[in-house]
Amino acid sequence: MTGKERIINTLEHKSTDKLPWVPFAGIHAGALKGYTATEVLQDSSKLFASLMEVHKLYQPDGMPVIFDLQVEAEILGCELAWATDAPPSVKGHPCSEEATIPCRCLLPKETDGRLPMILETMKKMKETVGETTALYGLICGPFTLASHLRGNNLFMDIILNERYVKELMDFCTEVALKMIDLYVGAGMDIIAVVDPLVSQISPDHFTSMCNDSFSTIFNYIHSKGVKSSFFVCGNATRQLEVMCNTKPDSISIDENVNIIEAKKLTDDHNITIGGNIPLTTLMLHGTQQDNMLYVINLLDQISHNNLIIAPGCDMPYAVPFENAIGVQQAIRETETVRGILTNYKASKEVVDVSLPDYDNLLKPFVEVFTLDSATCAACTYMMGAANEMKAYFGNAINVNEYKYTEKINIARCKKMGVTNLPSIYINGKLKWSSLIPSKEEFIKVILDTKLV
Repeated sequence: MTGKERIINTLEHKSTDKLPWVPFAGIHAGALKGYTATEVLQDSSKLFASLMEVHKLYQPDGMPVIFDLQVEAEILGCELAWATDAPPSVKGHPCSEEATIPCRCLLPKETDGRLPMILETMKKMKETVGETTALYGLICGPFTLASHLRGNNLFMDIILNERYVKELMDFCTEVALKMIDLYVGAGMDIIAVVDPLVSQISPDHFTSMCNDSFSTIFNYIHSKGVKSSFFVCGNATRQLEVMCNTKPDSISIDENVNIIEAKKLTDDHNITIGGNIPLTTLMLHGTQQDNMLYVINLLDQISHNNLIIAPGCDMPYAVPFENAIGVQQAIRETETVRGILTNYKASKEVVDVSLPDYDNLLKPFVEVFTLDSATCAACTYMMGAANEMKAYFGNAINVNEYKYTEKINIARCKKMGVTNLPSIYINGKLKWSSLIPSKEEFIKVILDTKLV
């Protein structure tokens, strides 16, 4: 059985000889060849060479061609900030000042933005490995794209201007349908709708403002004769039911969601689930044995039908290649790896971290715990909300971000009891977890903060 057959069979709820494995190697693919994130996301030859290195080293059953949620935003006029070891982030929002809908003349065409480079690479990958490997075309989900266009004002619009949000979502849905046409035409087997910010709103808001868009998108993907995946980041536990109701073939989650419990729900809906190997504590900072052990333990606790093993999201740039190889070996050679790990005990590195004296602060201290606001869209907008407060209050408050990619901040999260990312604490107390506050709500909470 080929890897592609494993993926398709799993999505169609048929038997497979082994569990399928999909390494989400976006910018990490470039690291394998010594290219920066900027190079691999802008140059077709470098992207193709990097993808082929992923294919050789990790032997995937399925793989994304590009993992960049800013492709559509760039075409629609969003200003991007580029980095050497992270995907670009959106720093300019064309609809932020006025609640407008972009002109439909901006809907993506194959000649727009970086699409010529991406489509060329997709076609080349299809010709080279497409017979045996399932290829994923990743598009930016409509709610995250709406956030790229409107910025943090979107979260106030949800409360005060629901009609505008629906109109903007309709436009972003049209963008998604155009991208699906282009990516299916380039040979993609699975269209993954990646929408990190879905985890940052309530199920009721999803139902009232997002359900129709996602249902339309997944129906359209099915009509094109390919498979679909609904990819969400952050603690989307409360959204899983409403996500399932939009009828994707699969749902992909990250480490914020308990996959064992989540699979019970997705199985009830006969939907495949994918995930959710921890990105930083394990893939980036763990050993190869740690990664093997995690997979073995997961396989021992979860039913193997309707399941794809994958990282929780786009792998960090600097993940040691041997860690991903270890994951692949644990999936393919489970009993052999189990024997190797018989006497292995994971080492516990102790990182000392001191917390502020929260009881004696002279002004409100806003702490934002993120995966990394430069790489995680939900974290970007959570941090953006905090930065708006800094701009509003100035020196009357302090604001700091703790990125989970750094070991000291992992230790800080453990000491603080942070369970979900992104989260906002004020003076050491949790205020918002996987939920981005509106500007007015944020201001009120800061004004109500009691000081010494």
